[in-house]
Amino acid sequence: MSKPSIPKPTDSELEILQVLWQHGPSTVRFVNDELSRRRDVGYTTTLKLLQLMLEKGLVLRAEDSKTHVYRAAVREEETQGLLLDRFVESTFGGSAMKLVMQALGNRRTSREELAQIRRLLNDIEIKNDSTPPSTPDAP
Repeated sequence: MSKPSIPKPTDSELEILQVLWQHGPSTVRFVNDELSRRRDVGYTTTLKLLQLMLEKGLVLRAEDSKTHVYRAAVREEETQGLLLDRFVESTFGGSAMKLVMQALGNRRTSREELAQIRRLLNDIEIKNDSTPPSTPDAP
């Protein structure tokens, strides 16, 4: 059984989700104040975006008090994974190797970053070696 698809957030919606992931449940005023630290954004724009995100299932709203409090309805890791999977598929033909080669080839990588990458690759290799191969379902 496949898991339900997470709606793809727009760039503006992703900004709001990042505020909610970082600070937890928040009022429209708080979200707007946080967004305004980076760029000029109107309160009504933030409110409208949160209302649209509620309809899409990206946020939930508590209506217990006079002010509405919004919280993320999607997990940060899941959303990042979804966006990355779509990006790799559409930009690099699904090849993680092409993505990594492009990322490492376009900028100087520090020794510390390379050491972390080596550790990550070693961990992945160990995990792959210890996981039994899956068998296709028989018809």
